[in-house]
Amino acid sequence: MNLRWLAATAVLVSATALAQEPKDNIAGPYVPTPWVIVDAMLNLADIRADDVVYDLGSGDGRFVIAAARDFGARGVGIEIDPSLVALSAESARRAGVGDRVTFRSDDFFETDLSDATVVTLYLSRSINQRLRPKLLRELRPGARIVSHNFDMGDEWIPNQTKQVPSRDRLARVFLWVIPPKS
Repeated sequence: MNLRWLAATAVLVSATALAQEPKDNIAGPYVPTPWVIVDAMLNLADIRADDVVYDLGSGDGRFVIAAARDFGARGVGIEIDPSLVALSAESARRAGVGDRVTFRSDDFFETDLSDATVVTLYLSRSINQRLRPKLLRELRPGARIVSHNFDMGDEWIPNQTKQVPSRDRLARVFLWVIPPKS
C-alpha cells in the first residue's frame, strides 16, 4: 500500500469525523461559515474592543477568534461537540488570542448569556425562534445579535438586513438590537 494514500485517507477520515453531527446536537450539523460572511457579520454588529462576543454553535471558533484578533474583543464559543471545542482552542492559541477567548462544550439553551454584548448565530430559523425568548430575557438592552441566513420569524423583524456575495450566491445577514426593557 502506498504511504501517501494511507496518510491522505487518515486525514480524510479525521476531517470527516470532525464534521459529523453529534447525535445529541439539537442545532444541526456543523457547517463552517465562509470568511466573507464572518467579516460581514462582525462588521454589521459593529464589534468593539469592549465587546464580549458569544457564538452559539461555535464550530471551529472562527467568529470569536476573528472578533478577538481583528477587533480586540473577548469571546466565548459554545459548542456541543467536544472535538470542535478542542479544535477551536488550538486555533485560538495559534492565532495568538487564546487569552481573550474561551470555548465550552455545552448546550447553548442552558448557557447563561447575560455577559454577552454580541451573539452570533448560524442556526436554523426554528432554533433561532426557540432561542428568541432566552435572548430577550438574558441579554441587556443594546446587545446585538447577528445571524447568517436565518431570521427569527415574523414576530421579530431585524433592525438591519444585508446581502453579502459569498461563493456563487447572495447570503443574508441579519442584525437585531435588544430593545429597552419595559
